[in-house]
Amino acid sequence: MTDLFDVLTVACFLALAAAFFFWTERDTRTLLNVSFCGVAFAVANYLGNSGWPILALLLIAAGAGYGWLVITAGHEKRDR
Repeated sequence: MTDLFDVLTVACFLALAAAFFFWTERDTRTLLNVSFCGVAFAVANYLGNSGWPILALLLIAAGAGYGWLVITAGHEKRDR
């Protein structure tokens, strides 16, 4: 059974993985920071499926925002 949070969190994770491979140097520190976002998406999926949709959406937004900061920070280092 597919839920909205299943689709949303998997889409966010796939976008984050694609951004990691396309726009970073693929170093260990960036991978560790991106994996924190993956854990946030997994917990958000669990919370969303357990009946906590607002908390899940906040966690998805926080994970996506942190992922964006990590990817753009790595991208700025690469441009210099």
